[in-house]
Amino acid sequence: MKVIEHLERAKDPLISFEIIPPLRGGNLQKLLRLTEDLARYKPPFIDITSHSAQVIYHETKDGIRRVIKRKRPGTLGLCALIQNKYECDAVPHVLCEGFTREETEDFLIELKYLGIDNVLAIKGDDIGFKKPLPPGRSVNSYAIDLVGQISDMNGGKYLEGEILLDAEPSNFCIGVAGYPEKHFEAPNLETDVRHAKAKVEAGGEYIVTQMFFNNDHYFRYVEKCREAGITVPIIPGLKILTTRKHTKSLPSFFHCEIPPLLADAVDSARSSEEVLEVGVDWARRQTEDLLDRGVPSVHFYVMQSSKAVSMLLDRLDV
Repeated sequence: MKVIEHLERAKDPLISFEIIPPLRGGNLQKLLRLTEDLARYKPPFIDITSHSAQVIYHETKDGIRRVIKRKRPGTLGLCALIQNKYECDAVPHVLCEGFTREETEDFLIELKYLGIDNVLAIKGDDIGFKKPLPPGRSVNSYAIDLVGQISDMNGGKYLEGEILLDAEPSNFCIGVAGYPEKHFEAPNLETDVRHAKAKVEAGGEYIVTQMFFNNDHYFRYVEKCREAGITVPIIPGLKILTTRKHTKSLPSFFHCEIPPLLADAVDSARSSEEVLEVGVDWARRQTEDLLDRGVPSVHFYVMQSSKAVSMLLDRLDV
């Protein structure tokens, strides 16, 4: 079922999750245990992140060796596993960065064959490595270009030059990203909202936001989106702060604000267990406020461990 259909049919707000594939050659059983932990909350869908190749340096006896590889392959296989093993829909992330449009089309065709109805179209992180572009290949520079490619496939239009006599239109529900505190490359929030509107007009059917720790940012973003004419559902994305280093690493990597009250509570915590309690309690209050104010769904960035989100959801009696 499509994400948008889950949202339209739901009688109560939905809870969904995002996880990350294991490191290359890693232990799949750990991820399966994580997914089973999350499945008991009956999420309608689970997002699976995608990762392009990057430069990795290995120290060997002969010196430093430069290797180009994907540290976290497996998105396609995990989507197939989750979709068939658990009663929830898989939402793979589809990236611009690190993939040609031709590779993207192949990936989408594979998803179509697997019966996967949903994708999240995002630009992806700049990993500092630009894969050489082979002759005759092309790239999606921005998320709006990627949304356009997926929408074209939904309309039965595949890449130029392809001889596809029996090609059928795909039927993907396209999600796009939103940034309550604006994307770090945008000069201001108003410009960022215009970019979000363009992605929706290109075919995006719902927005899921970057993590935030102050609900005022989310509601201000929704207000500006509605004023701009964006009518699609806007799903808030939450991350539970679980370690001291999150107060520095999350703002640095995700360009989000850590409210002073939360930062002070983390600094005052006497142990890692207390830090976890602070993070869970903050997320509980965030979630309760969001649900009380009528959000259609809450999306949790779980990534590799279900401990914190399980503590939270058990306290919410979800």
